[in-house]
Amino acid sequence: MAASGRYRALEQAGLLHPAPEAVLSEPFRSHPQFFASFDKVQVKYEMLRAHVVDGETATAAAGSHGYSRASFYLVQAAFERSGMVGLLDERPGRRGPVKLSPEVLAFLQARHRERPAASGAELASELEAALGVRLHRRTIEKALGGRG
Repeated sequence: MAASGRYRALEQAGLLHPAPEAVLSEPFRSHPQFFASFDKVQVKYEMLRAHVVDGETATAAAGSHGYSRASFYLVQAAFERSGMVGLLDERPGRRGPVKLSPEVLAFLQARHRERPAASGAELASELEAALGVRLHRRTIEKALGGRG
């Protein structure tokens, strides 16, 4: 059955709706072969469509799709910002590279050895001038062994 393959793919991608039993919207009940209440992205899209196209209130659209009104507004903002990609959950964890790279740490350690009395703020300024990396003074102090 195609639905089981779809379910497995969504499960692996982390895109299963957390409460498919709460999806009470008519298309999901009358056409389950196409509208899958376990498909989080489809449910989010249909929730927005119900509001924009069908004229449902945000509260009604959210409720019939298993979301809160507050979640509706978050989904709406994500969609307006990024389109369909915005309906995917954001990956957990850091975004982009970590600023405290080995190169940055080596620079800070060298400066600290040269000038052990330099403050975190002074080292932050030197780091930004030398490598173009901006770090908070406390990040630098922690990286150098909790000074400050």
